[in-house]
Amino acid sequence: MEARAVTEESLSGAVAGTLFRCQRASTGVVVLGGSSGRVDVGRARLFANEGSSALALQWFGGEGQAPGICEIPLETFFAATDHLLETGCRRIVYVGTSKGAEAALLAAVHDPRINAVVAISPSSVVWGNIGAGRDGVTWPERSSWSLNGLPLPFVPTDPNWTPEYVDGLVSYRALFEHCLKAFEREAKAATIPVETASAEILLVAGGDDALWPSLSIAADIVRRRSEAGKVTNLVSSPDAGHRILLPGENTPRSALHAHGGNDEADSRLGRKAWECIRELL
Repeated sequence: MEARAVTEESLSGAVAGTLFRCQRASTGVVVLGGSSGRVDVGRARLFANEGSSALALQWFGGEGQAPGICEIPLETFFAATDHLLETGCRRIVYVGTSKGAEAALLAAVHDPRINAVVAISPSSVVWGNIGAGRDGVTWPERSSWSLNGLPLPFVPTDPNWTPEYVDGLVSYRALFEHCLKAFEREAKAATIPVETASAEILLVAGGDDALWPSLSIAADIVRRRSEAGKVTNLVSSPDAGHRILLPGENTPRSALHAHGGNDEADSRLGRKAWECIRELL
């Protein structure tokens, strides 16, 4: 591959984060981290090394943003797409992990300019907030996302759920599975209509995910898009967890909740997924 000049820019304001701008890049990648709030500069650099311009987006927790994932405007992501198009990119790819995957799929549903989505450990529904909104309030529960100033329908959390533990850390998987069944009507309203998205979609999920049931969620997305006549690729492994590691990554595990999987399985699935991701680029 021909080496290309890459410049690194720190962005603030309506589009915040770190942009790796690759000379003459036709593909622009928006990298969305999960609920940790990490701006995934390392992963963005990985895409820049492939000849794409890559934006590690800060979409909450920054200056002028909600401190938590609470009623985050989807317009935040539309603005990121605008920015990459303005740099000359013609193909837009979103790569999101966990809550970032939830955001990426929603963005693709509402923004036809997004050509492809890589949803790692995804969700097929909108969930409630994680942390406080702009008003600093965490409870009562609200949607994670908004559009045109209106909160999107979401699946509520059962406050009476009894935590389960894996290796001494809370595993939330059973909670999410329970809520999808207990709040079936709300879950139907909160379902992300991925079958309407024109973007190519690549899903990456581990069967040992201890945070939420990402593999069965991914299978649901594949089924619904297939019924709509759209092909969706799913890369999976039964022993990988929630934290999927792309080549060269060593993202630390959360100290707050269980991820499932193990370093070897998570990396193996990441290497397998990377080959498919490179084809999308």
